[in-house]
Amino acid sequence: MQKTRNLHSLGLDDHDRLNKELGGGIPKGSIVLAEGDYGAGKSALSQRMAYGFCEEGTTVTFLSTELTVSGFLDQMNSLSYDVVDHVLDERLLFLHADIDTGGVLSGGSDDEESRMDLLTRLMEAETMWTADVIIIDTFDAVLRNDPTFEALIRQNEERQAALEIISFFRDMISEGKVIVLTVDPSTVDGDAIGPFRAIADVFLELEMIEVGNDVRRQISVKRFAGMGEQVGDTIGFSVRSGTGIVIESRSIA
Repeated sequence: MQKTRNLHSLGLDDHDRLNKELGGGIPKGSIVLAEGDYGAGKSALSQRMAYGFCEEGTTVTFLSTELTVSGFLDQMNSLSYDVVDHVLDERLLFLHADIDTGGVLSGGSDDEESRMDLLTRLMEAETMWTADVIIIDTFDAVLRNDPTFEALIRQNEERQAALEIISFFRDMISEGKVIVLTVDPSTVDGDAIGPFRAIADVFLELEMIEVGNDVRRQISVKRFAGMGEQVGDTIGFSVRSGTGIVIESRSIA
């Protein structure tokens, strides 16, 4: 029972096997990195996590760099993840990072200052960090659009650039929170994302594998804190309209 209390269940046990395949949930006080190229299923996985957490009574903040509020609700509805009640009951807070127009957290101005220190502005948005679980989809877009981070990368100071963010994340997870980051590694320098890989308690790599004329998706569990026996495991899955995430198969590498 102690083990269960130290996990945030992903729920939906009667809907799919994701919670079971990941050992019963995500450890409290952990950083989760879900990495994969465009189309690998990162957003669908993070949306599934958000819905499952809320169904279990866990509060969630979901920050999207791509979807607006209406787009998010439409997307969740298309996957049969009905989050409207969770939003109304304040179990789920959705935020849109409008980084294309320079604004932050919906409705920002086009003022040049609004683009400066984007990461600092996010970290100072206290409301965003009050939930049990904070999901940032996609984190690489936040990194790419922060001028301070970009400048340090140009000076080959990748680790220094990541240090302040990582320090903040560690403060958050010391309070028992879970931070989920999705990243497209093809859009960020490997040295820039390396420190985040190194500190992730749960590291999931999402891949698309061509099998004949079929394209299959899989989750490779590269690291799972306290669950060493799961390292190297592969979970096959698909994303189906009207159903959401479906676990297809699992194999031990």
